[in-house]
Amino acid sequence: MKINGETHYLWRAADHEGEVIESYATKLRDRKAALNFLRKTTKRFGQPDIIVTDLLQSYGTAMKVIGNADRQETGRWLNNRAENSHLPFRRKERAMLRFRRKRNLQKFVAAYATAHNHFNQESHLYSRGNFKLNRTAALAEWRQIGGNNAKPQGPFRDLSVFV
Repeated sequence: MKINGETHYLWRAADHEGEVIESYATKLRDRKAALNFLRKTTKRFGQPDIIVTDLLQSYGTAMKVIGNADRQETGRWLNNRAENSHLPFRRKERAMLRFRRKRNLQKFVAAYATAHNHFNQESHLYSRGNFKLNRTAALAEWRQIGGNNAKPQGPFRDLSVFV
């Protein structure tokens, strides 16, 4: 994505259900950036059983440094869940007419991912009545916790990393 004409990369991690759990913006897409992102994510959420990535070599070299090389899985369609969770953010970014600073991008992504994860009820799976009940319950819970950036708790089975 472009910020004031300069290309920046948004690293995001999704859990086994496709919910975004971490995001990180960098100027480069190299081993150092991958290492920072993976360390930040594993420090916050613990060691995952599986890490699904695309075929970027920076992931492999960063995994060797951390010691997760045996947990990495790459494949043509394995990363689809992570890529699809990126679409709602892209729509919102286009509507906002881009970002001016990297800090603003980082703040927005953290807040937007939390809200989207909480309110995404997958309406196509439920009847309209059940969807409305689930949405009302999600709104009541959001108001109870104060609408702040509640962080996901507990271990996760696998981690999908994508840029």
